[in-house]
Amino acid sequence: MRVLGIDPGSHITGYGIVDSDKGNLTHICNGSIATDSKNSLTVRLNIIFDSIHKVICEFTPHAVVVEEIFYAKNARSAIMLGHARGVAMLCAAQHSLPVFEYSPMKIKQAIVGYGNATKEQVQKMVKAILNINLMPKPDASDALAAAICHIHHYRQGSGVRGQGSGVKNKTLVPDT
Repeated sequence: MRVLGIDPGSHITGYGIVDSDKGNLTHICNGSIATDSKNSLTVRLNIIFDSIHKVICEFTPHAVVVEEIFYAKNARSAIMLGHARGVAMLCAAQHSLPVFEYSPMKIKQAIVGYGNATKEQVQKMVKAILNINLMPKPDASDALAAAICHIHHYRQGSGVRGQGSGVKNKTLVPDT
């Protein structure tokens, strides 16, 4: 099973892909999608969408995991984060991929064993679990952690909230 994890953000969206084969986890790739705050929200969301689309086309994951919103400094931040999450989920749906969501606390608990772990603790554990040489950047590390969390929950057969995209026919019907 190949899982794409996404840590959404309107300025930086992290992504990471992890393979699971017979209990072994393999790091495939990770990165960050950075957008310029000088650009309009529409342009930034389009950059996020196009970048996720390219990752999906290149690495063909079987599922997508998007981190849930848990905290925002203010309402505007929450709305901006919601836009980035929506774009990531839409991109997955257009590729007919199931989308799963986990809270940051659940992800940290699956990776570190403690739901209030720091970003640094998550980074170190992701590096160790996937046996990678370079420390992933925080957003990419969070995305890899989300993918690992899903693989662990999938193996355990726990009740995870996820939705198939349901997108089979992309025919547009004009309003008339």
